[in-house]
Amino acid sequence: MHLVPVLVLPVLCTLVLFVHLTTAFEDNQTRQGCRIADNTCICGKGLYSEYRYSNREECMKALKGKLQNGCDGDPCYHGGRCTQTFQDNKGYKCRCAGTGYYGKKCQFPCPSNFESVASFPYECIII
Repeated sequence: MHLVPVLVLPVLCTLVLFVHLTTAFEDNQTRQGCRIADNTCICGKGLYSEYRYSNREECMKALKGKLQNGCDGDPCYHGGRCTQTFQDNKGYKCRCAGTGYYGKKCQFPCPSNFESVASFPYECIII
């Protein structure tokens, strides 16, 4: 009769793990969107990095190679790294961390002192 507690423990552990995994990400880290898998557009909810396309139309354009690459022409200055995005009309985001510059295109030099911590650009913080 000790079999019931032995069976309950694995089921309970599985349930706890499932709840943890399904609530592990905050809502601001997930989105409703589409992604390409096995040469098909699959839509659902997931992380921004996984569901890159806002809707099925954008996903189909990307699948057919008709979606413009926002990083063409290297829009970032001063060694900023360009990342293609589909959340806005620009189609790219410049990553300026470690360059000594900040701004949409890494065009502004980082301030040399902490005049106001509230307005100090996060890209300029050196850890």
